[in-house]
Amino acid sequence: MAPRGKDSILLVDGMALMFRAYYASAATGYIRRTKAGLPTNAVYGFMRYFWDAVQKFNPTHVACCWDLGSKTFRTEQFAAYKGNRSEAPEDLVPQFSVIQDVMDSLGIPNISAIGYEADDCIGTLATRFGTPNMDVLILTGDHDMLQLVSETTSVIIMKKGHGNYSVYTPQILMEEKQITPAQIVDLKGLMGDTSDNYPGVRGIGEKTALKLVLEYGSVEGILNHLDKLSKSIRSKIEADLDMLHLSRQLAEIRCDVELVCDQEACRLELNHAQVAAKFEELEMASICNWMGVAAANE
Repeated sequence: MAPRGKDSILLVDGMALMFRAYYASAATGYIRRTKAGLPTNAVYGFMRYFWDAVQKFNPTHVACCWDLGSKTFRTEQFAAYKGNRSEAPEDLVPQFSVIQDVMDSLGIPNISAIGYEADDCIGTLATRFGTPNMDVLILTGDHDMLQLVSETTSVIIMKKGHGNYSVYTPQILMEEKQITPAQIVDLKGLMGDTSDNYPGVRGIGEKTALKLVLEYGSVEGILNHLDKLSKSIRSKIEADLDMLHLSRQLAEIRCDVELVCDQEACRLELNHAQVAAKFEELEMASICNWMGVAAANE
């Protein structure tokens, strides 16, 4: 929870919350729908996750970041980037815009940028808003976001189950994983990322990558000490030097995206009538109860 008298902004990884909410409900076999047939299970689950975080961490400001299409500067650099991802389920697709509409009704900006991912928007806003007077909280399920941890930015990783979180500061990251935020990018450059479909250095896995980074500090440090590496590891790195650099670039979250997002526009101030009307429209009036919002017909 933010200290009394100090503002904080919760930057929500909308993509992570939406997919988590959808698959959590789809696993039960029950798909919530309106009378008109609009699927709303992801919408309901999204709000459940989101509002729980708002209650626990008490931000004064909120913004929600989204991917905008599959083509980004990363796919221009490496065509296979995320090429292993399947298409979104048919009944999830229409809920994407509905969730954004819901956030609009809450007065929360939806942020995205052509050619960039939600991660880059979050990184940019974290860099922009993180000051001695404003704490940044990033809500996500993506451990890649840990590279954004700083003295002003904490990353909240959603864990399995509802309402379970791990909160990372630079100190906690070091205690738990023995690395700095910047070294996460170096690790990814070496070991690659199967979920994002870029290879890193062939033959170097997580354990070897971590050992190298801990010993030499960074990719640059490793390359400056190739003569000290075993013949096997050295040959692997030299054979995949271009991919090492490319994988590191793909892993690094951009923090310089041109975004229109005013801090004051992110202030969390609910228009209760507007919120109630939106959830009544979606046949989710029950959400108003646990948000403390009077139903539209009251």
